[in-house]
Amino acid sequence: MSDSPGILPCQSLDALIASGAIGASLPIGADQVQPASLDLRLGPRAWRVRASFLPRLGGRVRDRIADVAMHELDLTAGAVLERGCVYIAEIQEHLALPAAVAGRANPKSSTGRVDLFVRLLTDGQPAFDDIAPGYHGPLYLEIAPQTFSVLVRAGSRLNQMRLKRGAPAVLAVQDIGVDLTGAVSGYRARRHAGVIDMDHVDGHDPRDFWEALAPRRGELVLDPGEFYILASKDVIDIPVLQAAEMTPIDPAVGEFRVHYAGFFDPGFGSVEAGGEGSRGVLEVRSHETPFLLEDGQTVARLVYQPLTDRPAKLYGAGGSHYQRQGLRLSKHFKVWG
Repeated sequence: MSDSPGILPCQSLDALIASGAIGASLPIGADQVQPASLDLRLGPRAWRVRASFLPRLGGRVRDRIADVAMHELDLTAGAVLERGCVYIAEIQEHLALPAAVAGRANPKSSTGRVDLFVRLLTDGQPAFDDIAPGYHGPLYLEIAPQTFSVLVRAGSRLNQMRLKRGAPAVLAVQDIGVDLTGAVSGYRARRHAGVIDMDHVDGHDPRDFWEALAPRRGELVLDPGEFYILASKDVIDIPVLQAAEMTPIDPAVGEFRVHYAGFFDPGFGSVEAGGEGSRGVLEVRSHETPFLLEDGQTVARLVYQPLTDRPAKLYGAGGSHYQRQGLRLSKHFKVWG
């Protein structure tokens, strides 16, 4: 195993699980371990809170929950999290990392595609999604449904964690443009739709939740406060020895936000893993003013970083909802047809 700086591949995650550096209240399933990330599971309890927060430097998340909690929810039998509300949930996994290992979290792709805003919280760290080197302690998840109310349970997987050794170099940066040329070039979320069961795959009629868009002349006006699913014009190919994160563009380029779920495992879109021609799906929300988006316009950037070793498995090699994807809603919805 290499000691060079980089993102840890699946076999290194397996080793950390075996050593107890990554632990959990219930055994960690093999299917939680992705090529360079680990799916995290909701624990049995969540709290409706009156405001988002960060722990004080050196403080505990649990202490801040006590300050802002409105009521507690039992997730063992499932609970509906209402749109427009903020919740904090326990995560089943906990960490006792080696001193040289740090981490970062992102929403899972299926989470971002239903406009479910989630961020990881750790004790003593006044920053979302970052895990300090050598962190020992519990994990919590802030959950804020933006468009749809959602049904979740203990064990639901809404976000993923990747671990890294040292400070991995940036190997490449790829600008990502948007594709507005298809007969259906995107989807806009319907307001006041039903509840999405986050554990029910292919279980929802997309027409109850989405409106198909056919932009004219390769242009689309983003309305303030609306949520859109679009696709990248660019093919994405993540090399087997790299991973990538989608990052925001300069705010001066456009008054909108892309990339609720921004992590790409090694092998996504690669020929070796059967993903030739994969596109990135873009979760887009405009800010305070309408914005005219044009076909091919740069909307995000991919930042590529090295892995410490070649992963023992690649994204999509064992089957995936999103390998070889084009424009695609989340796995919760039946195929539009």
